[in-house]
Amino acid sequence: MTATMSYAYAVARDDDDTLARALSGLPGVADAPVHLVRQGEMVVAVSPVPEQDFQESALRAHLEDLEWLESVARAHHRVIGALAERTTVLPLRLATVYLDDERVRQMLDARQEAFAGRLSELTAHTEWGVKIYVETPAATERPAAPPAAADLSPGRAYLSHRRAQRHAREDAYREAEEVARRVEDAARHHAVDRVQHRAQQGELARGPGENVINDAYLVPVGHAEGFRADVLRAAEGLTGVRVEVTGPWAPYSFATPPETEPMKRAAP
Repeated sequence: MTATMSYAYAVARDDDDTLARALSGLPGVADAPVHLVRQGEMVVAVSPVPEQDFQESALRAHLEDLEWLESVARAHHRVIGALAERTTVLPLRLATVYLDDERVRQMLDARQEAFAGRLSELTAHTEWGVKIYVETPAATERPAAPPAAADLSPGRAYLSHRRAQRHAREDAYREAEEVARRVEDAARHHAVDRVQHRAQQGELARGPGENVINDAYLVPVGHAEGFRADVLRAAEGLTGVRVEVTGPWAPYSFATPPETEPMKRAAP
């Protein structure tokens, strides 16, 4: 029999015993069934996973395997999404594992008061992602041959074109700074907290352009439409900059209390 560990997805309050139905038939990581570990009204969604894949040394190796990581992430988010449709949740980090369900229960018992307080703070709030992209030719991209000019040699014309390209990039970055300022101003009228993530690069960066801002905002449900509309307007009138707004999501970035003072929503 294959040894297993308990994979933990999220913490939630289940005072009406409805969350088990939300998870019924839903496959978790490694297609395992998901169940609830309960301590009073608080629950943790968990599923068994092979110990050989999730013990520390194996997990370190797997985290370098993007295909494996993407499969785990899809299952992780699928379970959290199913819970978030029913209640406020505290998503746990990807690949959070315990030796068994009893260890999960002990963790829940030890942190029950803190979890309950954070769930109350996040009730009726969702997370929205805001990314800003600079869309300019890559610095290493060879520019197209410039049109012939009577007073420029081919070499000087090429350098002139390069200079214009560099200036275009500098202008785009300045405009991105302006868009970032506008986004922050718009968000203050709606969001109650913000987390600044590292800009995405390489295979994590999807779509055209260079990701220069990758922020998450905690927004009251009643402000969601206004937040999205106002943030998207931030790039109006500026070229070479794109704003992407995603959500609503479960509050992945806000599951733990902020270490610094949360942002204050501006007066209407």
